[in-house]
Amino acid sequence: MAQNKPAIILSSLDMERLEALLEKLPQNAPGREALEAELDRAEVLEPTAMPADIVTMNSTVSFTIIETASKQTLTLVYPKEADGSSHKISVMTTVGTALLGLRVGDQFAMPSPAGNAVTVKVDAITFQPERAGEMHR
Repeated sequence: MAQNKPAIILSSLDMERLEALLEKLPQNAPGREALEAELDRAEVLEPTAMPADIVTMNSTVSFTIIETASKQTLTLVYPKEADGSSHKISVMTTVGTALLGLRVGDQFAMPSPAGNAVTVKVDAITFQPERAGEMHR
């Protein structure tokens, strides 16, 4: 997929926590390489300066898979909080890593479970800890 990835913004708190998570993971952990690549290209802001339309850790985000018009709403969580419930997604998954740092309206291409490319569009952020004043969540 030769589509340019949208720019991403991370809070300094999310960056610190994600870097600490990566330090604890084995080099061959699934999703590690993709998450490292995203962190490397991210613009980092203080939590208090985070725009309200950016997907941060613990944000609840609504998105659409364009090809199927399938809509989902998920909360982006750290792996230890991904308890298998259908409304949480780990940042270590393909979709979780791709959503991190995106802005409402951004689109990205990713492989589907069937192997073909799908386009995901961020529709809304229904909860963002920084917007809610929860700077340490």
